[in-house]
Amino acid sequence: MDIMSSMKGLAGGVLIGLSAVMLMAFLGRIAGISGITRGALLESGPDHRWRIAFVLGLISGPLLLVLFNLDWGNVAERSDALIGKPTSGGLSMMFAGLLVGVGTGIGGGCTSGHGVCGIARLSPRSLVATVVFVAVAMLTVFVSQHLLGASP
Repeated sequence: MDIMSSMKGLAGGVLIGLSAVMLMAFLGRIAGISGITRGALLESGPDHRWRIAFVLGLISGPLLLVLFNLDWGNVAERSDALIGKPTSGGLSMMFAGLLVGVGTGIGGGCTSGHGVCGIARLSPRSLVATVVFVAVAMLTVFVSQHLLGASP
């Protein structure tokens, strides 16, 4: 990985941290993407407008990259070197996204709420949740790569 790729990752991390700090400072809210999205889709009330704006902001970044044919989203030198193209179709990715959404509801939050904001607030619950997220992700990769023989 070259220095420019590292700078892109650093810039992305700074933007995520800055957005979390701004949301807490201006609205007193945790930047938990699953909770914000759920509120934008299923709830109404005074928080609805900023939740919609937040979700639209999340969606607009990747769409702008595609629209202007910019390859800023991947930290690898080649677009297929690290992340690569999706290995399944849109329907299976939507199903996987639905499962992630259900899982965040069961787990009481997601990696942005617990991992970014909760750990920054020294929340013991968030530390445990983040360790569980990472452990399950590692187990999932191990099972899919070594036991089921899926290619990376």
